[in-house]
Amino acid sequence: MATNRTFTMIKPDGVENGHIGAILEKINAAGFRIVAMKLTQMTKRDAESFYGVHSERPFFGELVEFMTRGAIVAAVLEKDNAVEDFRALIGATNPAEAAEGTIRKLYATSIGENAVHGSDSDENAAIEAAFHFSGRELF
Repeated sequence: MATNRTFTMIKPDGVENGHIGAILEKINAAGFRIVAMKLTQMTKRDAESFYGVHSERPFFGELVEFMTRGAIVAAVLEKDNAVEDFRALIGATNPAEAAEGTIRKLYATSIGENAVHGSDSDENAAIEAAFHFSGRELF
């Protein structure tokens, strides 16, 4: 069953390159409502936990290093069919393969530095939102 919330992060490269406003504008224009948002920075322990599913992959160390190198914008978004619609809005992980007009096509520079994270399932959206936000921070 599809839920109406998803989780996203504007990753360190998106923040460093000054794309926070443009990305949030695309999110709003696509009909999403922001129900929680904060500028924060992940610790090494945070990143290792958040991306634990990838811990056996060869890129895990680089991913943790990348995600802890600077600030991120964490947000919970609301819209009917939120997860699927947001995945379509952000585009393919590889910006070279992302559809025109998607966030990654516009703002990502590589597969590794792809500007934004989007939950891949309703279950993960709930887990990821709870990782970054307490219940009283969700509106």
